[in-house]
Amino acid sequence: MLRLAIVLCLFSFTAIAKPLVIAHRGASGHMPEHTIEAYRLAIEMGADFIEPDLVSTKDGVLIARHENELSDTTDVAVKFPERKIQRTIDGRAVEGWFSEDFTLAEIKTLRAKERLASRNQSNNGKFEIPTFNEILALVTAESAKRNRTIGVYPETKHPTYFAARGLALEPPLLKALAAAKLDRANSAVFIQSFEVSNLKRLSTLTKAPLVQLLGDPDERPYDQEAAGLPLTYADMATDAGLRAIAGYAQGIGPYKAYIIAVDKAGQAQAPTDFVARAHQAGLVVHPYTFRSDAPFLAKSYGGNPTVEYCAFFAQGLDGLFSDFPDAALKARDKSCPMAP
Repeated sequence: MLRLAIVLCLFSFTAIAKPLVIAHRGASGHMPEHTIEAYRLAIEMGADFIEPDLVSTKDGVLIARHENELSDTTDVAVKFPERKIQRTIDGRAVEGWFSEDFTLAEIKTLRAKERLASRNQSNNGKFEIPTFNEILALVTAESAKRNRTIGVYPETKHPTYFAARGLALEPPLLKALAAAKLDRANSAVFIQSFEVSNLKRLSTLTKAPLVQLLGDPDERPYDQEAAGLPLTYADMATDAGLRAIAGYAQGIGPYKAYIIAVDKAGQAQAPTDFVARAHQAGLVVHPYTFRSDAPFLAKSYGGNPTVEYCAFFAQGLDGLFSDFPDAALKARDKSCPMAP
Protein backbone atom coordinates (compact mmCIF):
# COMPACT_ATOMS: atom_id res chain seq x y z
CA MET A 1 0.00 0.00 0.00
CA LEU A 2 2.90 2.37 0.68
CA ARG A 3 4.16 2.14 -2.91
CA LEU A 4 0.65 2.71 -4.29
CA ALA A 5 0.30 5.80 -2.13
CA ILE A 6 3.61 7.13 -3.43
CA VAL A 7 2.61 6.57 -7.06
CA LEU A 8 -0.79 8.19 -6.56
CA CYS A 9 0.81 11.20 -4.93
CA LEU A 10 3.35 11.57 -7.71
CA PHE A 11 1.00 11.94 -10.64
CA SER A 12 -2.52 13.03 -11.36
CA PHE A 13 -2.77 11.61 -14.89
CA THR A 14 -4.21 8.30 -16.03
CA ALA A 15 -0.97 6.74 -17.32
CA ILE A 16 -0.20 5.54 -13.80
CA ALA A 17 -2.86 2.82 -14.24
CA LYS A 18 -0.26 1.00 -16.37
CA PRO A 19 3.53 0.83 -16.18
CA LEU A 20 5.06 4.00 -17.57
CA VAL A 21 6.83 3.85 -20.91
CA ILE A 22 9.80 6.21 -20.73
CA ALA A 23 11.30 7.11 -24.11
CA HIS A 24 15.02 6.61 -23.53
CA ARG A 25 16.77 9.62 -25.09
CA GLY A 26 13.56 10.06 -27.09
CA ALA A 27 12.57 7.50 -29.70
CA SER A 28 16.29 6.84 -30.06
CA GLY A 29 15.81 3.54 -31.86
CA HIS A 30 14.34 5.51 -34.78
CA MET A 31 16.00 8.96 -34.69
CA PRO A 32 19.36 10.34 -33.51
CA GLU A 33 19.18 10.38 -29.73
CA HIS A 34 18.54 13.51 -27.68
CA THR A 35 17.10 15.60 -30.49
CA ILE A 36 13.80 17.46 -30.54
CA GLU A 37 12.81 15.21 -33.42
CA ALA A 38 13.47 12.05 -31.37
CA TYR A 39 11.48 13.43 -28.44
CA ARG A 40 8.61 14.55 -30.66
CA LEU A 41 8.42 11.15 -32.36
CA ALA A 42 8.30 9.44 -28.96
CA ILE A 43 5.42 11.72 -27.94
CA GLU A 44 3.59 10.98 -31.19
CA MET A 45 4.01 7.27 -30.49
CA GLY A 46 2.34 7.76 -27.11
CA ALA A 47 5.26 7.63 -24.65
CA ASP A 48 4.34 8.68 -21.13
CA PHE A 49 7.71 10.32 -20.45
CA ILE A 50 10.70 11.48 -22.46
CA GLU A 51 14.20 11.25 -21.01
CA PRO A 52 16.85 13.94 -21.55
CA ASP A 53 20.36 13.37 -20.18
CA LEU A 54 21.80 16.72 -19.15
CA VAL A 55 25.32 18.13 -19.42
CA SER A 56 26.52 21.73 -19.28
CA THR A 57 28.01 24.10 -21.83
CA LYS A 58 30.89 26.43 -21.03
CA ASP A 59 28.41 29.21 -20.32
CA GLY A 60 26.31 27.11 -17.94
CA VAL A 61 23.42 26.11 -20.21
CA LEU A 62 21.99 22.61 -19.87
CA ILE A 63 21.89 20.66 -23.12
CA ALA A 64 20.75 17.12 -23.88
CA ARG A 65 23.61 14.69 -24.51
CA HIS A 66 24.23 11.26 -23.03
CA GLU A 67 27.85 12.21 -22.42
CA ASN A 68 29.74 15.48 -22.24
CA GLU A 69 32.13 13.98 -24.83
CA LEU A 70 30.42 14.99 -28.06
CA SER A 71 32.08 13.13 -30.93
CA ASP A 72 29.96 9.96 -30.77
CA THR A 73 26.72 11.85 -31.35
CA THR A 74 27.61 15.05 -33.21
CA ASP A 75 29.79 16.36 -36.04
CA VAL A 76 32.03 18.27 -33.61
CA ALA A 77 35.19 16.54 -34.87
CA VAL A 78 34.58 17.94 -38.36
CA LYS A 79 33.62 21.44 -37.28
CA PHE A 80 36.13 21.94 -34.47
CA PRO A 81 39.03 19.55 -35.15
CA GLU A 82 41.50 21.72 -33.24
CA ARG A 83 39.50 21.51 -30.00
CA LYS A 84 40.24 17.85 -29.29
CA ILE A 85 41.78 17.35 -25.83
CA GLN A 86 42.00 14.80 -23.01
CA ARG A 87 40.12 15.13 -19.75
CA THR A 88 39.65 12.96 -16.70
CA ILE A 89 35.95 12.20 -16.32
CA ASP A 90 34.87 10.36 -13.18
CA GLY A 91 38.44 9.21 -12.62
CA ARG A 92 38.98 7.93 -16.18
CA ALA A 93 41.00 9.49 -19.00
CA VAL A 94 38.81 10.39 -21.98
CA GLU A 95 39.97 11.96 -25.24
CA GLY A 96 37.63 14.01 -27.38
CA TRP A 97 35.52 17.16 -27.50
CA PHE A 98 33.63 18.19 -24.37
CA SER A 99 30.44 20.18 -23.89
CA GLU A 100 31.96 22.29 -21.14
CA ASP A 101 34.56 23.66 -23.57
CA PHE A 102 31.92 25.07 -25.93
CA THR A 103 29.49 27.96 -25.58
CA LEU A 104 25.85 27.41 -26.40
CA ALA A 105 26.33 29.44 -29.59
CA GLU A 106 29.04 27.00 -30.67
CA ILE A 107 26.96 23.98 -29.67
CA LYS A 108 24.14 25.27 -31.86
CA THR A 109 26.40 25.03 -34.94
CA LEU A 110 26.68 21.26 -34.40
CA ARG A 111 24.35 18.66 -35.83
CA ALA A 112 23.42 15.32 -34.33
CA LYS A 113 24.34 11.93 -35.74
CA GLU A 114 23.30 8.35 -34.97
CA ARG A 115 25.57 6.81 -32.35
CA LEU A 116 25.12 3.15 -33.32
CA ALA A 117 26.41 2.06 -36.73
CA SER A 118 23.73 -0.64 -36.90
CA ARG A 119 20.92 1.92 -36.84
CA ASN A 120 19.50 4.28 -39.48
CA GLN A 121 22.10 6.88 -40.51
CA SER A 122 19.88 8.82 -42.94
CA ASN A 123 19.12 11.62 -40.47
CA ASN A 124 22.74 12.42 -39.66
CA GLY A 125 23.54 16.11 -39.96
CA LYS A 126 19.93 17.30 -39.91
CA PHE A 127 19.09 18.10 -36.30
CA GLU A 128 20.33 20.59 -33.69
CA ILE A 129 21.41 19.83 -30.13
CA PRO A 130 18.53 20.97 -27.88
CA THR A 131 18.70 22.82 -24.61
CA PHE A 132 16.76 21.60 -21.60
CA ASN A 133 14.55 24.67 -21.82
CA GLU A 134 13.70 23.82 -25.42
CA ILE A 135 12.77 20.29 -24.37
CA LEU A 136 10.52 21.60 -21.59
CA ALA A 137 8.86 23.95 -24.08
CA LEU A 138 8.21 20.97 -26.36
CA VAL A 139 6.68 18.98 -23.49
CA THR A 140 4.44 21.90 -22.51
CA ALA A 141 3.27 22.52 -26.06
CA GLU A 142 2.69 18.85 -26.89
CA SER A 143 0.81 18.24 -23.63
CA ALA A 144 -1.57 21.08 -24.48
CA LYS A 145 -1.89 20.03 -28.11
CA ARG A 146 -2.67 16.40 -27.28
CA ASN A 147 -4.68 17.07 -24.12
CA ARG A 148 -2.58 14.62 -22.13
CA THR A 149 0.23 15.04 -19.63
CA ILE A 150 3.65 14.19 -21.03
CA GLY A 151 6.30 13.68 -18.40
CA VAL A 152 9.98 14.60 -18.45
CA TYR A 153 12.66 12.44 -16.82
CA PRO A 154 15.99 14.35 -16.72
CA GLU A 155 19.25 12.72 -15.67
CA THR A 156 22.14 14.68 -14.23
CA LYS A 157 25.28 13.35 -15.95
CA HIS A 158 28.60 13.42 -14.06
CA PRO A 159 27.32 15.84 -11.40
CA THR A 160 30.46 15.66 -9.23
CA TYR A 161 32.66 16.40 -12.25
CA PHE A 162 30.59 19.37 -13.37
CA ALA A 163 30.34 20.80 -9.86
CA ALA A 164 34.14 20.68 -9.53
CA ARG A 165 34.38 22.77 -12.73
CA GLY A 166 32.01 25.41 -11.38
CA LEU A 167 29.18 24.20 -13.61
CA ALA A 168 26.89 22.46 -11.14
CA LEU A 169 23.90 20.96 -12.94
CA GLU A 170 21.34 21.19 -10.17
CA PRO A 171 20.74 24.99 -9.98
CA PRO A 172 19.89 25.45 -13.68
CA LEU A 173 17.88 22.21 -13.63
CA LEU A 174 15.73 23.38 -10.73
CA LYS A 175 15.40 26.87 -12.20
CA ALA A 176 14.16 25.45 -15.50
CA LEU A 177 11.67 23.14 -13.81
CA ALA A 178 10.34 25.97 -11.66
CA ALA A 179 9.92 28.22 -14.69
CA ALA A 180 7.94 25.45 -16.40
CA LYS A 181 5.90 24.87 -13.21
CA LEU A 182 7.20 21.32 -13.01
CA ASP A 183 8.75 21.50 -9.55
CA ARG A 184 5.85 20.19 -7.51
CA ALA A 185 5.45 16.82 -5.79
CA ASN A 186 2.72 15.83 -8.24
CA SER A 187 4.52 17.14 -11.34
CA ALA A 188 5.09 14.68 -14.17
CA VAL A 189 8.81 14.73 -13.48
CA PHE A 190 11.45 12.38 -12.16
CA ILE A 191 15.04 13.56 -11.60
CA GLN A 192 17.54 10.70 -11.82
CA SER A 193 21.22 10.19 -11.12
CA PHE A 194 23.78 7.42 -10.80
CA GLU A 195 25.36 9.40 -7.97
CA VAL A 196 24.06 9.62 -4.42
CA SER A 197 25.14 12.91 -2.88
CA ASN A 198 23.51 15.12 -5.50
CA LEU A 199 20.19 13.30 -5.09
CA LYS A 200 20.43 13.79 -1.34
CA ARG A 201 21.04 17.51 -1.90
CA LEU A 202 18.15 17.68 -4.35
CA SER A 203 15.86 16.02 -1.81
CA THR A 204 16.27 19.16 0.35
CA LEU A 205 15.82 21.57 -2.56
CA THR A 206 12.86 20.25 -4.56
CA LYS A 207 9.59 18.44 -4.14
CA ALA A 208 10.01 16.77 -7.53
CA PRO A 209 10.36 12.97 -7.28
CA LEU A 210 13.90 11.57 -7.38
CA VAL A 211 15.19 8.26 -8.75
CA GLN A 212 18.42 6.52 -7.79
CA LEU A 213 19.97 4.71 -10.74
CA LEU A 214 21.89 1.48 -10.21
CA GLY A 215 24.85 0.59 -12.41
CA ASP A 216 27.11 -2.47 -12.48
CA PRO A 217 26.91 -4.17 -9.07
CA ASP A 218 30.68 -4.14 -8.57
CA GLU A 219 31.02 -0.43 -9.33
CA ARG A 220 30.63 2.51 -6.99
CA PRO A 221 28.75 5.74 -7.65
CA TYR A 222 31.47 8.21 -8.61
CA ASP A 223 30.74 10.59 -5.76
CA GLN A 224 31.29 7.70 -3.35
CA GLU A 225 34.48 6.69 -5.14
CA ALA A 226 35.78 10.27 -5.10
CA ALA A 227 35.08 10.53 -1.36
CA GLY A 228 36.88 7.24 -0.67
CA LEU A 229 33.68 5.57 0.48
CA PRO A 230 33.13 1.83 -0.11
CA LEU A 231 29.44 1.89 -1.11
CA THR A 232 28.78 -0.15 -4.27
CA TYR A 233 25.66 -0.52 -6.36
CA ALA A 234 25.43 -4.09 -5.05
CA ASP A 235 25.27 -2.69 -1.51
CA MET A 236 22.50 -0.34 -2.61
CA ALA A 237 20.46 -3.25 -3.99
CA THR A 238 20.29 -5.02 -0.62
CA ASP A 239 17.23 -4.61 1.60
CA ALA A 240 19.15 -2.19 3.82
CA GLY A 241 20.42 -0.30 0.78
CA LEU A 242 16.93 0.04 -0.67
CA ARG A 243 15.60 1.35 2.64
CA ALA A 244 18.42 3.91 2.67
CA ILE A 245 17.53 5.05 -0.85
CA ALA A 246 13.90 5.46 0.21
CA GLY A 247 15.14 8.04 2.71
CA TYR A 248 15.95 10.50 -0.09
CA ALA A 249 14.34 9.20 -3.30
CA GLN A 250 10.96 7.94 -4.44
CA GLY A 251 12.15 5.46 -7.05
CA ILE A 252 14.95 3.28 -8.28
CA GLY A 253 16.22 2.73 -11.81
CA PRO A 254 18.13 -0.55 -11.96
CA TYR A 255 19.92 -2.01 -14.92
CA LYS A 256 17.47 -4.69 -16.06
CA ALA A 257 19.82 -7.55 -15.12
CA TYR A 258 18.99 -6.84 -11.48
CA ILE A 259 15.52 -8.19 -12.33
CA ILE A 260 16.17 -10.77 -15.06
CA ALA A 261 19.81 -11.54 -15.81
CA VAL A 262 21.16 -13.05 -19.03
CA ASP A 263 23.96 -15.60 -18.89
CA LYS A 264 27.02 -15.74 -21.16
CA ALA A 265 25.18 -18.08 -23.52
CA GLY A 266 22.48 -15.44 -24.03
CA GLN A 267 19.82 -17.22 -22.00
CA ALA A 268 17.51 -15.26 -19.74
CA GLN A 269 17.61 -16.46 -16.16
CA ALA A 270 14.81 -16.83 -13.63
CA PRO A 271 13.51 -13.51 -12.30
CA THR A 272 14.93 -12.27 -9.02
CA ASP A 273 12.95 -10.80 -6.13
CA PHE A 274 14.38 -7.31 -6.73
CA VAL A 275 11.09 -5.65 -7.72
CA ALA A 276 9.24 -7.07 -4.72
CA ARG A 277 11.99 -5.97 -2.35
CA ALA A 278 12.12 -2.45 -3.82
CA HIS A 279 8.35 -2.17 -3.52
CA GLN A 280 8.59 -3.34 0.08
CA ALA A 281 10.95 -0.43 0.69
CA GLY A 282 8.35 1.94 -0.82
CA LEU A 283 10.19 2.60 -4.10
CA VAL A 284 8.78 2.61 -7.62
CA VAL A 285 10.90 0.59 -10.07
CA HIS A 286 11.87 1.76 -13.58
CA PRO A 287 14.54 -0.52 -15.14
CA TYR A 288 16.69 0.36 -18.15
CA THR A 289 17.27 -0.09 -21.12
CA PHE A 290 14.99 -2.05 -23.47
CA ARG A 291 16.00 -2.24 -27.13
CA SER A 292 14.51 -4.11 -30.07
CA ASP A 293 17.84 -4.53 -31.90
CA ALA A 294 18.83 -8.20 -32.10
CA PRO A 295 22.29 -7.71 -30.49
CA PHE A 296 20.60 -6.35 -27.35
CA LEU A 297 18.08 -9.19 -26.96
CA ALA A 298 18.76 -12.42 -25.11
CA LYS A 299 18.83 -15.41 -27.42
CA SER A 300 16.04 -16.97 -25.41
CA TYR A 301 13.71 -14.19 -26.57
CA GLY A 302 14.02 -15.46 -30.14
CA GLY A 303 14.59 -12.01 -31.61
CA ASN A 304 11.17 -10.87 -30.39
CA PRO A 305 11.30 -7.86 -28.04
CA THR A 306 7.70 -8.45 -26.99
CA VAL A 307 8.76 -11.65 -25.25
CA GLU A 308 11.22 -9.63 -23.17
CA TYR A 309 8.71 -6.91 -22.38
CA CYS A 310 6.14 -9.45 -21.23
CA ALA A 311 8.67 -11.21 -19.02
CA PHE A 312 9.50 -7.92 -17.29
CA PHE A 313 5.97 -6.54 -17.09
CA ALA A 314 5.02 -9.79 -15.33
CA GLN A 315 7.34 -8.77 -12.48
CA GLY A 316 5.12 -5.80 -11.58
CA LEU A 317 7.27 -2.95 -12.87
CA ASP A 318 6.09 0.63 -12.42
CA GLY A 319 7.69 1.65 -15.72
CA LEU A 320 10.67 1.07 -17.99
CA PHE A 321 13.07 2.87 -20.30
CA SER A 322 12.98 1.93 -23.99
CA ASP A 323 14.73 3.11 -27.15
CA PHE A 324 11.64 1.90 -28.99
CA PRO A 325 8.62 3.32 -27.15
CA ASP A 326 6.31 2.12 -29.92
CA ALA A 327 7.31 -1.49 -29.25
CA ALA A 328 7.06 -1.02 -25.49
CA LEU A 329 3.60 0.52 -25.76
CA LYS A 330 2.35 -2.21 -28.09
CA ALA A 331 3.58 -4.86 -25.66
CA ARG A 332 2.11 -3.09 -22.64
CA ASP A 333 -1.26 -2.26 -24.17
CA LYS A 334 -1.91 -5.22 -26.45
CA SER A 335 0.41 -8.17 -26.00
CA CYS A 336 1.31 -8.69 -22.35
CA PRO A 337 -0.99 -9.65 -19.52
CA MET A 338 -0.24 -7.30 -16.65
CA ALA A 339 0.79 -8.59 -13.27
CA PRO A 340 -1.92 -8.00 -10.64
